[in-house]
Amino acid sequence: MKSKFLMIFVTCPSAQEAKRIAQSLLKMRLIACANIVRGVESKFIWNGKAASARETLIIMKTTAGNFRAVAEKIEDIHSYDVPEIIAVPVIKGNAAYLKWAAESVR
Repeated sequence: MKSKFLMIFVTCPSAQEAKRIAQSLLKMRLIACANIVRGVESKFIWNGKAASARETLIIMKTTAGNFRAVAEKIEDIHSYDVPEIIAVPVIKGNAAYLKWAAESVR
């Protein structure tokens, strides 16, 4: 089943960068909503070594058709060389919320 809506997850090194990215995407109407979650502890492999970082997570809601534009904009303005940009399909949701989300983006 193909989903019309996506949740996109992006981690950032700071809340300020997360806010800047979210505001930019909202202004362009590429996303309907962004939740900014501070204090995420990330564990990962980088350059072959175990690493960790305190990050801020952005959870964004948009339509599937906007993914490419959202990802390109994030890659343009994100400070990481390889930013996390992961999309998860929304299988079900509140009909009124999904209608609002669809009307909120271009």
